[in-house]
Amino acid sequence: MKNTVGSIVLPEEVIIRKIYWVRNNKAMMDFDLASLYGVSTKVLKQAVKRNRKRFPGDFLFELTRSEFENLRSQIVTSSWGGLRYLPCAFTEQGVAMLSGILNSDRAIQVNIAIMRAFIQLRRFLESNKQLAGKFEDLEKAVSSHDEKIQLIFSAIKQLIEEKENPAVRNPVGYKIQGKSVDIL
Repeated sequence: MKNTVGSIVLPEEVIIRKIYWVRNNKAMMDFDLASLYGVSTKVLKQAVKRNRKRFPGDFLFELTRSEFENLRSQIVTSSWGGLRYLPCAFTEQGVAMLSGILNSDRAIQVNIAIMRAFIQLRRFLESNKQLAGKFEDLEKAVSSHDEKIQLIFSAIKQLIEEKENPAVRNPVGYKIQGKSVDIL
């Protein structure tokens, strides 16, 4: 699905690729958001600093050095031009809060597109959970069938073993001059 922002077309795939897993949260980096909003990262951070009360720790957090290095390896890039400060990560709620402090038409349209991308990602993850649940049910069904199949195989093996090693039985038949002749 494509979102049109003014004369710019923002495919959901582009936005979704800018959503990362950081500290068990879906989050977007300040530099990506600034790029999408058409402002510098400095301007974005200044707007956030002026409205810091709107961004508690579960809406916005600064990456640690190791998180930043891990993120950089995920993006497969060697450098972003020597950042002076570690990037900030905005959770879905933090991105939503940005819409209240960035009032340009572009910011509003980009925010709508980002919210739609988060919704699409949530639906995708939910469908994967449902698929995982169905797979688990199937696995349990197969396991219970496996036990039944194993019982059938055990019974068949016992029957085969009994044929190969018949139990000692009393002979049935006639005796002819000291010899026994079995009928069965």
